[in-house]
Amino acid sequence: MNTTARHDSYDVVVIGAGPAGLAAATTAAEAGLSTLLLDENAGPGGQVWRAIASTPVRDRNHLGADYWAGSELVEEARSSGAEIIQRATVWSLDRNLEIGVSVGGASFFVKARRVILATGALERPFPIPGWTLPGVMTAGAAQTMLKSSGLVPSGPTVIAGQGPLLWLLAAQILRLGGRIDRILDTTERRNYLAALPHAFAFMTSRYFAKGLALMKQVRAKVPVVTGISELAAAGDGQLATVTYVSGGRRETVPAELLLLHQGVVPNVNLAMATGIEHRWDDLQLCWSPVLDRDGNTSVEGIAIAGDGAGIGGADAAIVRGRIAARAAVEALAPAAAARLAPMASFKASLVKAERGRIFLDTLFRPAPQFRIPSGDTIVCRCEEVSARDILDAVAIGATGPNQLKAYRRTGMGPCQGRLCGLTVTELMAQARGKSPQEIGYYRLRAPVKPITLAELAAVPKTEADVNAVVRG
Repeated sequence: MNTTARHDSYDVVVIGAGPAGLAAATTAAEAGLSTLLLDENAGPGGQVWRAIASTPVRDRNHLGADYWAGSELVEEARSSGAEIIQRATVWSLDRNLEIGVSVGGASFFVKARRVILATGALERPFPIPGWTLPGVMTAGAAQTMLKSSGLVPSGPTVIAGQGPLLWLLAAQILRLGGRIDRILDTTERRNYLAALPHAFAFMTSRYFAKGLALMKQVRAKVPVVTGISELAAAGDGQLATVTYVSGGRRETVPAELLLLHQGVVPNVNLAMATGIEHRWDDLQLCWSPVLDRDGNTSVEGIAIAGDGAGIGGADAAIVRGRIAARAAVEALAPAAAARLAPMASFKASLVKAERGRIFLDTLFRPAPQFRIPSGDTIVCRCEEVSARDILDAVAIGATGPNQLKAYRRTGMGPCQGRLCGLTVTELMAQARGKSPQEIGYYRLRAPVKPITLAELAAVPKTEADVNAVVRG
């Protein structure tokens, strides 16, 4: 495994080796640009194709055709001439396109002429009573264990939430012989009516038949309760029961494992720390970067591709990666761009890949009670701050997430706000009668991922660095 980059600078540095990052790196490298692909996982693929080169699940029917479709793109990236470093944590990116990277406990910096962020998505926070109990985890975490190690639930298991990943995970668990006792569908009934105007576009997309087949397969084997309006986990130091309300009826069921999922949102921490402009997306209920048609951001030389640019799925991420890379090639080596497919063809492919997306975003728009908790429900897991704590801070003068840090230390733990940021923004917006855009988000700075002081101190220093300190 590479523990440092071969060069100090590159034409293009791509951060993240999911669908968008692999496509971007391959496109840039095949056009003749020096390309570095940095990824913090053990192997390429991102969450969608996690462990695709090493998974013990070898029966292709278990994970599905969409998962194995990633093999071709991984091989293309490996043979493209791009330099790839795995287990590389990017903890800094500045406006001069200098990137701080940690590999194997040692850090170094590389420079780029163009940077493409392909950091993907995170699961949306799902703060319910008891969500911090051992035995409660996200659907994405369960899928990581399934893909990486072939592990599936064997004890009483409940899956709760909504969205395509929920049904895909349930199908994969069942194919591998795992146990699911109940699925609690939190999709609001009014969402079906709201999504109706977009139904035709969705029905003519490739997702319609596939999604219908998944749901039919799962419903044939697992009881599904719809219209869930309340949800809570309970247990004495360990999950023991799940309580839910549907149609006004409250029921409690035993459970050793509760898997939660309310969709995914862009992973914005590195982009925000770099100073890239973001706006609140009222449809997807999250922060999204402000981009031009080629994925370029408000910071010169930095583009964003994939779900980090707005949730669109793997097919759209691949195309966005190619668009961002082609734009970089056009800027750095116009003659080489002529050897690539025309930008118009990529844009046409993106329209096709995003067909039906608005239907999904509208149908699976999370209900307010599952985004904005109350009472003693924990919001910030790292610092154990409850919704009541935050509202009390608002009552005595906290005006936004950054002021809240001084009152309650929210967003200052190891996750740097990834598990509480959206909840804090919406909770404070509701309490103050303002929009999420007006309330804002945490002010993020490097390092955006934890590194030790010893590692930071050991970073190779230039003569200019030393002189800056010596001269004060």
